[in-house]
Amino acid sequence: MRRFEPSEPIPNGAKGASIALGNFDGVHLGHRAVISAAHEAAEAKGLALGAAVFSPHPGRVLKPDAPPFQLQTPDQRSRALKALGVQVQYVIGFDRTLAQLSDRAFVEQELVRHIGAKHVCVGADFHFGRGRSGNVESLTALGEEFGFGVTAVAPVGDGEKYSSSAIRAAIAAGDLAKANMELGRPWAIEGEVRKGFQRGREFGFRTANIALGDYVRPRLGIYAVRVRIGDALHEGVASVGVNPTVGALPEPVLEAHIFNFDADIYGQTIEVEMIAFLRDEAKFETADILVRQIAEDAAAARDLLKGV
Repeated sequence: MRRFEPSEPIPNGAKGASIALGNFDGVHLGHRAVISAAHEAAEAKGLALGAAVFSPHPGRVLKPDAPPFQLQTPDQRSRALKALGVQVQYVIGFDRTLAQLSDRAFVEQELVRHIGAKHVCVGADFHFGRGRSGNVESLTALGEEFGFGVTAVAPVGDGEKYSSSAIRAAIAAGDLAKANMELGRPWAIEGEVRKGFQRGREFGFRTANIALGDYVRPRLGIYAVRVRIGDALHEGVASVGVNPTVGALPEPVLEAHIFNFDADIYGQTIEVEMIAFLRDEAKFETADILVRQIAEDAAAARDLLKGV
C-alpha cells in the first residue's frame, strides 16, 4: 500500500481511485462496510482502492484539551487498511484552516485537485466542511458537478450502530468483549518499551512498560493479553494503572508480563492485544500479598487465553 502524507505531492498515476473517506479511528466493522463499498465500486469501474483519512484526528484539533481518546496510532490504522485491500492511502492534513473550508471548497481542494477521486464512499451520516454543513446530499451534488460518483453506506450494527464512540465507552468500562466484537479484532495498544521502576523483576514477574499516549484510557485493572513482538505473538497478563502498592505513578501505564519470555526488548515497539478484563486495580497491604495476587492473575489469564 502506498501512503501519501499531507505535504507529499501525489503523482497523477496514484490519483483517480475509488476512495473510502473518513477518520476510520479503529477501522471497525462500520468502517469496513464503507471500505467494502469502495472496493465494489473500484472493481466495477476498474479503479484502484483508496482510503482518504484525516490526521491529526479532527477531535484533537477542534478540542485540544479533550482527554486522550484515540483507538489507534496512524501506523496501526494504516496496517488495518492495508489488510482490507486498500492500495493507496491519502492522508489529509487536518487543521483549523481546513475546518473552515465550505463543503464545496473542501471537495474541490482535497477530493478533486489533490486526490483526483473518481468515486467516494462515506457513511450515511457523514458530515464535512465548515460547521459540518456538508452531508451526503451535498457531496452527491458536488460529485455530479465535478465528475465523481458517491455511495452512502447505511449504518452497521447489531441493535445499535457500530461506532468509535461506542467502542471507546466499552473500553473505558472494561467491556473488551463488546469493543473487540465491534472492532472485528482485539483492541491493541502499541508503543515503545521503556524502563520503569523494574520492581516486577524483583517480584519474579518482569514487565514490558508502555506509555498510553493519546490512546483512550481503558478501565484500570488487570487484563489477559497477547503481545506481538516482531512477527511472533505471545500470551501474557497486563496491568493498566498507577501502581498504588509500590508507589503511585502520575499517569496510568501499561505493564505487560509476557509468559515464558525473558529477552531484552527495551526500546523496541511492541503491540499488546487486550483480550479480556480480569479485575480492577487494587492497593495491597504488603508486597508479598501483591506477588501472590499477580501469580493468581497470571494463572487466570493463562486459563482464559486457552479458550480464545
